[in-house]
Amino acid sequence: MTTSVFPTCQLLHTCRPRPHLLHRTPGSTTNNRRQLTLAVTATTRAMEAERKNDGALKKGIAEFYDESSEMWEDIWGDHMHHGFYDPDSTVSVSDHRAAQIRMIDEALRFAGLSEDPTKGPKSVVDVGCGIGGSSRYLARKYEAKCQGITLSPVQAQRANALAAAQGLADKASFQVADALEQPFPDGQFDLVWSMESGEHMPDKAKFVNELVRVAAPGATIIIVTWCHRDLAPSEEALQPWEKELLNKICKSYYLPAWCSTVDYVKLLESLSLQDIKTADWSPYVAPFWPAVIRSALTWKDMTSLLRSGLKSIKGALAMPLMIQGFKKDLIKFAIITCQKPE
Repeated sequence: MTTSVFPTCQLLHTCRPRPHLLHRTPGSTTNNRRQLTLAVTATTRAMEAERKNDGALKKGIAEFYDESSEMWEDIWGDHMHHGFYDPDSTVSVSDHRAAQIRMIDEALRFAGLSEDPTKGPKSVVDVGCGIGGSSRYLARKYEAKCQGITLSPVQAQRANALAAAQGLADKASFQVADALEQPFPDGQFDLVWSMESGEHMPDKAKFVNELVRVAAPGATIIIVTWCHRDLAPSEEALQPWEKELLNKICKSYYLPAWCSTVDYVKLLESLSLQDIKTADWSPYVAPFWPAVIRSALTWKDMTSLLRSGLKSIKGALAMPLMIQGFKKDLIKFAIITCQKPE
């Protein structure tokens, strides 16, 4: 499913044709106008179809998390993302909750952010915030003001409720917004945080551009996301079986086309970001999916899953596909960090 991460539908720029390019034969002007009209119409229809697809994707994502967030909170707590584990470890639910905190701390450490609260970021945007676990943790850790965005009204409402209940309403706030059109001014945040939301973005170039736009000069950008493997120099695309597996996962989790870590790096390089670093953390998240399946098979969590709705059930049934993708080195759990120039 490898595709360019750059926009696939470009505007057709039209202007008055140059005289020397036209054939001065009877009806040539009419034919050129007709061809131009057909080209513009085809482009407009393609753009409209793309907008409809993006709209359907956003609706599906919102409904998926509206349905499933309560279930995942019951199982995993505040944090709706992978944990960071010792490779090949056998873990319990309590280990998972600690591992999810460890994932946040390891990402901060990888990006070179200080453990000293007085030297950490003071304004944070959490892009794809879930129920706000990362934001509340960062607000406590750094005494920072955090703002989270999600497509899910249920998640935003729950995140705000948890912030209020934990005495953090003045430090962490959440709203429904699109990560590709963030409701923030340029250069607002010291830390731009995206924990497992990039995989949902249909336009990776626009996604990265928005992360960079809202980052203040000198800010740190942290992207933790699922990617497909990097292509070998001799390859132009993934293998057919790899595309088929990713397509099945996409249908279950409302994901658009996947990209690789290298694709993200190229986008960041094109925007002149500095100190770009990447790592494959797949071995450190490997225990997550088997444990999710084990937890879903308990009677309590099975009934919770059945109550949560068809989209959640569909996602649960796709968990073995994620394990297959990780085991075959197709799916990579990647971290990408960088700095915006001063």
